[in-house]
Amino acid sequence: MGYKVAVVGATGNVGREMLNVLADRKFPVDEVIPLASRRSIGTEVSFGDKVLKCKDLENFDFTGVDFCLMSAGSGPSKEWSPKIGAKGCIVIDNSSCWRYDQNVPLIVPEVNGHVLDAYMAKPNRMNIIANPNCSTAQMVVALKPLHDAATIKRIVVSTYQSVSGAGKEAMDELFLQTKGKYVPGQEVEPKKFTKQIAFNVIPQIDVFMEDGYTKEEWKMLAETKKIMDPKIRVTATCVRVPVFVGHAESVNVEFERQMTVAEARSILREAPGVLVVDKRENGGYVTPVEAAGDYATYVSRIREDATVEHGLAMWIVADNLLKGAALNTVQIAETLIERNLMKRAA
Repeated sequence: MGYKVAVVGATGNVGREMLNVLADRKFPVDEVIPLASRRSIGTEVSFGDKVLKCKDLENFDFTGVDFCLMSAGSGPSKEWSPKIGAKGCIVIDNSSCWRYDQNVPLIVPEVNGHVLDAYMAKPNRMNIIANPNCSTAQMVVALKPLHDAATIKRIVVSTYQSVSGAGKEAMDELFLQTKGKYVPGQEVEPKKFTKQIAFNVIPQIDVFMEDGYTKEEWKMLAETKKIMDPKIRVTATCVRVPVFVGHAESVNVEFERQMTVAEARSILREAPGVLVVDKRENGGYVTPVEAAGDYATYVSRIREDATVEHGLAMWIVADNLLKGAALNTVQIAETLIERNLMKRAA
């Protein structure tokens, strides 16, 4: 017997990727139920070689469902996740709604999957597990093994984030603006973004906070501390770039002790979920186009940062719809099963 899995937000970019990842990784399912809002009832989505029709979230009974993969945004998650969890179903939420709740674990399996042991042992748990922000997820996968070896004191990160992180409307806006620049009279005014995204970069993701940082930048700070170590100091600049899929990050790290480039490469080559592509030659690195569709978090351009006593700089790239969202969500479910924290459905 396998598990009964519901996917909420199944018609969105991430929801569709969740269905693809479940099928591709041969997740042990007996039944997959795609759920969406009322206006999407009957919409067809793919699961492996099957075509499934979406059902209405509001009228669905979660009794007997083992996992709910939630990708419907913070508003629906705030309303529905506690109700679904109360039915005994484990909700793995991809929104920011529960990430900073002290009663909800924030999980990247390669980094802190062990946290699930204590959480699942709690008799009064909420049955909600949070998935981190896409830019945080790929960064901590690469940095955690280095932190274990030499203790990271400070992280300075600049992100180059694709438009798919802002949803289908954002991808459409990039496409139409790009097309419009080549067809006079068909220019498309910004709607999803604050400025033109085609042939441009925008140093703002999410809203501004009082200290001048954006909410996206704050998320990276708060989530890195919660997932890896609250003592690490983090500063981030998050930038939207005219790329459809795949986030890239320029990361500078300061350690408590010396970490040589050779040692870092050796550690990262053995790290789960990481692939090192680091040749000091033209094209000897990975870009978002190459990472799109892959499960790995790629690390390139590892080099000494001579501006601090024990510093390294590196380039980190991953598919934001996969490791930054759908893949990590499914991996959390897999981790619960692998650690014998779930009972098989009757």
